[in-house]
Amino acid sequence: MIGRMKETLAIKSVCECNRRLGCRTLHPQVSIINLEHPDFEQETVKFDFYAVLLIEECPDGCCCGRKYYDYSNATIVFLKPGEVFRMSEAGVLPDKGWLLAFHPDLLYRTSLKNHIKNYTFFSYSKEEALHLSQRETATITCCLENIEEELHHSIDMHTATILSRHIELMLDYCTRFYERQFITRENKNKNVLAELETLLDDYIASGRLHDSVLPTSEYCAARLELSVPYFNDLLKLETGKTLDEYFQLKRLEAAKSMLLKTGNTPFAVARQLGYSNVQYFSLLFKKIVGIAPNEYRYLNN
Repeated sequence: MIGRMKETLAIKSVCECNRRLGCRTLHPQVSIINLEHPDFEQETVKFDFYAVLLIEECPDGCCCGRKYYDYSNATIVFLKPGEVFRMSEAGVLPDKGWLLAFHPDLLYRTSLKNHIKNYTFFSYSKEEALHLSQRETATITCCLENIEEELHHSIDMHTATILSRHIELMLDYCTRFYERQFITRENKNKNVLAELETLLDDYIASGRLHDSVLPTSEYCAARLELSVPYFNDLLKLETGKTLDEYFQLKRLEAAKSMLLKTGNTPFAVARQLGYSNVQYFSLLFKKIVGIAPNEYRYLNN
């Protein structure tokens, strides 16, 4: 028997979102909605605008990737426009919390428009949500209260700028709190990096570099069961390097081991490790290691 297709509730505007969740519209492009047992017949929801969910209560065992090493006062999930979301089997949205909805058009001619893409957590998966301490929750709640206060002001020439600055401040705090969360997840992150080391070792040993096919963030993130933005941010915060920079050093470590094996010339090593030519390999090797490949072979044999 063919299973029933999942129904998605597509909410196209902030006004429609207010109407469906029983909230008065104070501004057509921004709203803060108190979530009190939202009742949707559909199995998933899609917002055609930015949505920030502050979740105060989660179903047991289902709080968006929260583990024993995370805070448990509240959780935030960030949704970019067009993203399909489902809280849990029990409901599409959380039973208690707040929803900040803001349309991309609000950001027109504001500073936030130019760098909202820098808030990479809008592309994290639900299981990579931000878990807040009591003090952090109070800070975010204060930001939401400032936004709500401005929403009750009559709309004028300053409204979009002031609202976007309040939203930007809240997102900056969330960036700080995410960086704190990476720190409190240090042991978990070390395990992820150990898995990455094994993954890259296997990739090098597989011979795929022979055709100059380098591992991508998409490849690594999929095998580590992480979203690509979360993987890139974790790697950068833990190592200070992008995947390309990290793998460059990994490949040079492999080259050093290969050069010590009888018969492995710089040309053979460069070809096996996918470098475009031996001249580039030799130049890069000397820049990083301090001596040329042939000299390295001579000194270590």
